[in-house]
Amino acid sequence: MVDDTELLRGAGLRVTAPRLAALRAIETRPHTTADDLVTALAAELPTTSHQAVYGVLGALTGAGLVRRIEPAGSPARYERRTGDNHHHIVCTMCGAIGDVDCAVGHAPCLTPSETHGFAVTTAEVTYWGICEQCAAAEQSGVDSDAVAANRPEPS
Repeated sequence: MVDDTELLRGAGLRVTAPRLAALRAIETRPHTTADDLVTALAAELPTTSHQAVYGVLGALTGAGLVRRIEPAGSPARYERRTGDNHHHIVCTMCGAIGDVDCAVGHAPCLTPSETHGFAVTTAEVTYWGICEQCAAAEQSGVDSDAVAANRPEPS
């Protein structure tokens, strides 16, 4: 397995402490927001600004080391799972996000009825529903905001 230093170099990026820290944090927090990443990096790199994090995310996304997703009604999210055309499922109550592998066939999973002359390379699908925790909370009368507040960090 290639380490993050080699990934950065292989992508033509300089190896910097903020880039390395961001890659590590995104690995342990898939679907993280830029604000959550600033918080995650604060202990290791306390002087890292929001602007610096946005710059790091732009560089990592541009190099294909990180994928940016933008579920409707949510800030942009970042993940390290790239290049496999997977999709996402989002809880409409608490905003939890999970990965969904391509369900049928090869990428791009879906064939459009009309391409308008485009050469289709990917299809992005977002499934929406209610996660197990919110469904259970709804049945027991617990507020979904309380479920979201108590949701553990993804592993």
